[in-house]
Amino acid sequence: MFLQGFRGTVTDAPDFDASADAETLYNAMKGIGSDKEAILDLVTGRSNAQRQEIVQAYKSSYGKNLIDDLKYELTGKFERLIVSLMRPQAYHDAKEIHDAIKGAGTDEKCLIEVLASRNNQQIHNLVEAYKDAYGSDIEEDVTGDTSGHFKKMLVVLLQGTRDEPGVVHADLVEEDAQALFAAGEEQWGTEESIFIMLLGNRSVNHLQMVFDKYQEIAEKPIEDSIKSELSGDFERLMLAVGTCWTLSDNTPVFLPPGLKSDGGLGTQDNTLIRIMICRSEIDMLDIRECFRMSYEKSLYNMIKEDTSGDYKRTLLALCGGDDDLAGEFFPEAAQLAYKMWETSATTKVQLRPTIRPASDFDPADDAQNLRKAMKGFGTDEDVIINIVANRSNEQRQEIRQAFKSILGRDLMKDLKSELSKNLERLIIGLMLTPAEFDAKMMRKAMEGAGTDEHALIEILVTRSNGEIQAMNAAYRAGYKKSMEDAIQSDTSGRFSQILTSLVQGAREQGPADCDRALVDAQVSTSCNMTLELADACNEDSDDMEIKFMSILCTRSFPHLRRVFQEFVRCSNKDIEQIIKKEMSGDVKQAMYGIVRSVKNQSNYFAERLYKAMKGMGTDDRALIRIMVSRSEVDLFNIRKEFKETHDCSLHEFIQVETCFYILHGD
Repeated sequence: MFLQGFRGTVTDAPDFDASADAETLYNAMKGIGSDKEAILDLVTGRSNAQRQEIVQAYKSSYGKNLIDDLKYELTGKFERLIVSLMRPQAYHDAKEIHDAIKGAGTDEKCLIEVLASRNNQQIHNLVEAYKDAYGSDIEEDVTGDTSGHFKKMLVVLLQGTRDEPGVVHADLVEEDAQALFAAGEEQWGTEESIFIMLLGNRSVNHLQMVFDKYQEIAEKPIEDSIKSELSGDFERLMLAVGTCWTLSDNTPVFLPPGLKSDGGLGTQDNTLIRIMICRSEIDMLDIRECFRMSYEKSLYNMIKEDTSGDYKRTLLALCGGDDDLAGEFFPEAAQLAYKMWETSATTKVQLRPTIRPASDFDPADDAQNLRKAMKGFGTDEDVIINIVANRSNEQRQEIRQAFKSILGRDLMKDLKSELSKNLERLIIGLMLTPAEFDAKMMRKAMEGAGTDEHALIEILVTRSNGEIQAMNAAYRAGYKKSMEDAIQSDTSGRFSQILTSLVQGAREQGPADCDRALVDAQVSTSCNMTLELADACNEDSDDMEIKFMSILCTRSFPHLRRVFQEFVRCSNKDIEQIIKKEMSGDVKQAMYGIVRSVKNQSNYFAERLYKAMKGMGTDDRALIRIMVSRSEVDLFNIRKEFKETHDCSLHEFIQVETCFYILHGD
């Protein structure tokens, strides 16, 4: 069971005196200008209950409305944040819902976040506050602005009748799990009403048990089924309701992708303000930890980089600290990371490509059509794209052979002479075998004046033993030199040793060996010893890197998941943060790449794609490399990870790149 306790960053101030605080605020706003620092220090240093006492004391002492005075004295986002902090929580929620549905559009994300993350009493308080503030019924307003299953689920949540925390119907756990499975994975189409009834009414504790049982039945976590069976706002709402629970009071932690927009936090201020205010006294510590695990960066640093002025200082005060400094988990949050590694180890991921073999395939016909597309004046690029992007790699190799057998010509040479720039690189990449393509990408990463270390890491940490061995053979055949020799002549030191180890293609295979994982971790049954990786963190840099390399470069991925899980349990440290904190340069990037690939390879590729396209210019070589190499493996999975992390589809991100979208799939 998760540990219980206070998980917020804002608490009741000791020796609290509402009248004295009211006077401090009055003096801070008296005369010309305002002492904004005094205002933010006082407001963020008091709980919401204490702030309400200050509001009353202010009116009693000065006959004025404190919130009105704050609105008058402050401006912009700082004013919105301070004023929102001064409202009772229920009235703040009511305003957020009202703002979300008034006017021409609807902020569905706000509705999801607020209604999915409030307990029964908070919902009842919200309904009353909405009626008091706006003179209308919140259910009528919400249903008038939404539709379909999304609307039905919102109505269920607005009733505030979910079973209270701790209520578990033990005799219904397996039945509920079977009902969810039958309503989704087991049939064509989805019986949404079952999802609505169960996720909208059962307690958090009951649902946790149902979801564990569901994973046994479906061999996948409930969130994966929700993503595949539902869609749109209804999907996002059910994910928020059903899958993200805190460690403390069993209310949902809602960490929307929009909290980290493509350019940082700048365009998501409403979401940022709402979450920082509403969760600062409940579970901000857990949200910080979830944020760090999701985005590989602390919420504190993200706020620090993407906001400014008094607004930034207020947000940082609510955040409460920088998790990147120590590389350690909070005691309770460590259990969240432990559970994550456990889930990662037991979940069977179904890899889904975007390109599959074409039906009614005729290599001779395709070869003739490609020749026609390149014959004469000009080139019909659309025909070439349509053929190449809609055939599997195995079929493309048959086309290459048919082109030579029938026409006596080298298809690759013809394509190179007819196409140009990125389209030529992409089409040629698709026509090569996977081993030839990987070998070429390794060669490109090492040729010339500089070395693309990121490309070397990405390829070698994500390929199977068989793929690496085939790549080695293709490299020697194509460039008359072993890839190992090429790596050793182009890199140096520990980084070269890591790549040399990986290029052997000899990583152990198979499931985790629990006994050996314990040996790797050097963990006693009483957990009085620290594991080897944790020991390494306390030694000099050279010894640490050797120990990390010996474990990360040779053990199977399932085994490493078990080792990382034990690392969390026994050291209370985050393996990713320790690598980032204790290592540097290319060695750090290589080790970090292995851990990210072990944790979630599709997410690792999604982040590589994002980094290739963000900022000034596009790293076309990286974009081509990933899109080509993963299109018949797991590009669909990568698309989903990209959308969930960046709240923007991969297609939207790359459609301006003229030709890369052809591999994206529907």
